[in-house]
Amino acid sequence: MVSDNNLLQIEVVYALPHTQIIKEVIVPGGCTVGKAIQLSGIINQFPDIDLTKNKCGIFGKSVHFDTPLQSRDRIEIYRALIINPKDARRIRARNNMHA
Repeated sequence: MVSDNNLLQIEVVYALPHTQIIKEVIVPGGCTVGKAIQLSGIINQFPDIDLTKNKCGIFGKSVHFDTPLQSRDRIEIYRALIINPKDARRIRARNNMHA
């Protein structure tokens, strides 16, 4: 638990198909989502994260990288979709019709 009012305790989360990484990070007050991601070091650990392409959110709600953080925020870095969810449903429905 952080007691200094100028510091925020946050989490940065990135999920791969079989692994979820959660990094607890202490950042300065007024820190933005983008800066916190950089401070977490997660980009060095996963070079496939491209902040020009990946989107992010806080507790499932999409946010911009310049969004200021609050203590206990959970930043989620989203991977690009392999297939559009509507297309995936169409494919499943078509496969179920032929089964």
